[in-house]
Amino acid sequence: MIELIRNLEYLVSEVSKYVSETSNEILSEKTNPEKWSKKEILGHLIDSGINNLQRFTEIQFDKKPYRLESYNQNELVKANRYQEAETDEILNLLQVINRRIIQIIKAQTEESLEYKIVADNVTFFNLKFLIGDYVNHFEHHIKQIIE
Repeated sequence: MIELIRNLEYLVSEVSKYVSETSNEILSEKTNPEKWSKKEILGHLIDSGINNLQRFTEIQFDKKPYRLESYNQNELVKANRYQEAETDEILNLLQVINRRIIQIIKAQTEESLEYKIVADNVTFFNLKFLIGDYVNHFEHHIKQIIE
C-alpha cells in the first residue's frame, strides 16, 4: 500500500503542477466533440474519486461481500458541467478528494484489505485490488492530460 499511496500523491502533485502552468484554452480544448477535454478528464477523476471514497469508506461497515455499484461516467461529466467550471475549483476538488482517499488507504489493515467485493453478481475481488485499480485508473487519465 505504501507504494500505491506514494504513487497517488505523486500523480496528484504532477497534475496540479501541470494544470497550474497550463492555459484554460488548452485545458478546455476538445479535439473531438465526442471526447472529453482535459478539464472534463479532471472532472471524471473527481467523479471517480467521489465514488471510490464512498466505496472505500462503506466497505468498512457494510455487509460483505460489498456490492460494487457502477455509475454513469459520461452523464456525470455532463451533469457536473466540468467544461464550464473554473479550473481552480476543479483542481482544488480533485486534490481534496484524493487527500481524503489517501488517509482512508493509510488506515487500512491487513484484514480490511481482504474484505470481499462483488461486481455484476459474478466478479469477486478484494479491497486491496479495488484500491490498486483506482490508482491505476487515476494514473491512466493523468497521462492523458499531461502527455
